[in-house]
Amino acid sequence: MGSLVLLLGTQQIARGATILAVRVWPAPEYSRVTIESDGALVAKQFFVTTPPRLAVDIEGIDLSPALRELVAKVKPDDPNIAGIRVGQNAPGVVRLVVDLKQAALPQVFTLPPVAAYQHRLVFDLYPAAPVDPLEALIAERLRDAPSADKPAPLAPIPTAATRPGAPAAAANPSAEHDPLGDLIAQRAQRPGPAPAPADAPPPAIAAAPAQAESPRTGNRATATQTDRIIIVALDPGHGGEDPGAIGPAGTREKDVVLRVAYLLRDRINATTVGGNPMRAYLTRDGDYFVPLGTRVQKARRVQADLFVSIHADAFTTPAARGASVFALSQGGASSTAARWLANKENQADLVGGINVQSKDQHVQRALLDMSTTAQINDSLKLGSVLLGEIGGMAKLHKPRVEQAGFAVLKAPDIPSVLVETAFISNPEEEKRLRSSAYQEQLADALMRGITRYFAKNPPLARSRSV
Repeated sequence: MGSLVLLLGTQQIARGATILAVRVWPAPEYSRVTIESDGALVAKQFFVTTPPRLAVDIEGIDLSPALRELVAKVKPDDPNIAGIRVGQNAPGVVRLVVDLKQAALPQVFTLPPVAAYQHRLVFDLYPAAPVDPLEALIAERLRDAPSADKPAPLAPIPTAATRPGAPAAAANPSAEHDPLGDLIAQRAQRPGPAPAPADAPPPAIAAAPAQAESPRTGNRATATQTDRIIIVALDPGHGGEDPGAIGPAGTREKDVVLRVAYLLRDRINATTVGGNPMRAYLTRDGDYFVPLGTRVQKARRVQADLFVSIHADAFTTPAARGASVFALSQGGASSTAARWLANKENQADLVGGINVQSKDQHVQRALLDMSTTAQINDSLKLGSVLLGEIGGMAKLHKPRVEQAGFAVLKAPDIPSVLVETAFISNPEEEKRLRSSAYQEQLADALMRGITRYFAKNPPLARSRSV
């Protein structure tokens, strides 16, 4: 058995540090363990491959009831962690062993105090063989589609160039068909039931139906009627270690926006555009943290046609109210408030906690500088139709789409907008955000805006098939 040793933190051992809290955040793409203390912790990491487990020796502390709580915080359905063991390994040294369900690529790092948090020691446990999100979307689509004894021939991809009346010269000869998608569709026989919806956020947020009524009833396409999935990436802001804004009554932004994303996902998955099915892809479908750059990367990895980031922010005064829609700006912000909000949202990585020593961060930072004028123009079109629909059911903070340097909107090839559904810092709007009726109305408005956008801006042909 080989092992890898990594020294974390400063060379000076933190004597007498007190453990303030321990947290476990399970998710399919990675599970996180956080130990918060009033002083910096020094730890040595050992990873053993067979059976897979991570051992961490934390120096300068003794075993405490708070650390013992980690054992009970691991749930049976955690995708990555089988269990956690803690014990006093030596005087002043506590050993923590994380038993894993599969081969993993662990990251262990420390975070300095920020926002409401003091010092944090973090273990991020990534599966060694992650699931491909685009393949997962296609498989989900096939499970939802009714089967047929003899699949019909696949229909051509409808684009602006190939719609009736379009000039022949406008066709796109470079759009290649995906033969693998054909094979998947032809072999799909008697698919099983669709996966169950993700667990709802904590009960403080009003519950909503698991499946919303389709905006277009009777228009669900089957896998044998199409070879083009239209993908909308939904990005519920914050999550996990980062609660986002918190309202006067304690409502957390991360819970509200995830509920709205669930509702919008149901509507998107039940809708077709030009005979092609839509599919929603959530950058997070549970209560866990996703770095800003990773959100952009995930949307690009599934070749999303749109990116909609959903938020419910706070302001310095409870008087601020109204919904807003933002697009990216390569230059200055369109208003002082837009600049303030962008700066605040861009600090999410500091609160949520990213491993700044990870090589992935360099890739993410490079990606965030690749925004284009065409992307911004398309984003403004999307933002305008969304703002118009939201304005029909809620008060608007500004009557136009605003622009600022939001890091999460910097996908160079995907029209991207950030929707502030309301000010959670306003008591009246916080109450509205908590209601299932208002959440349903928001999801309906966003769905109408998305379909209106595609009606005027048909999605491009891509080799993304079922």
